[in-house]
Amino acid sequence: MAYPFKKYNYSIVIDGITRAGFSEVSAAEWSTDPIEYREGTDAVMTVSKMPGLSKYGPITLKWGMSSDKEFTDWVLKISAGEIERKTVTIECKDDANKETVASWEVINAWPSKYTAPDFKADANEAAFESIEMAHEGFKRTK
Repeated sequence: MAYPFKKYNYSIVIDGITRAGFSEVSAAEWSTDPIEYREGTDAVMTVSKMPGLSKYGPITLKWGMSSDKEFTDWVLKISAGEIERKTVTIECKDDANKETVASWEVINAWPSKYTAPDFKADANEAAFESIEMAHEGFKRTK
């Protein structure tokens, strides 16, 4: 019996550079809206359905705040009008966290939303930042 892959060992590769420290990555989502079509001369009394435009939901990366400002600098470039698109690869790792057992390549990703951490004086938890990335599709590469 083949067991499913576990989701707690993963890495994120952005433009060929492996990034560590993400505590959460949302799944990529894809949908295609159907187009309904029927000609007046069709013999059957139902509409045909064909694929329309595809849509891709955003991907969210969440990480513990540190002195690394690479992602916030990327967001600032976007807000200044410099669209810097990157290839983002999500890799699912084996139990030893060494071998990639599955991967998804996200095409032309760029940050569309940034969330700064909230602070609370009596909280006993890490501060988290997150970015939501828009993209133009993804494919499973492994």
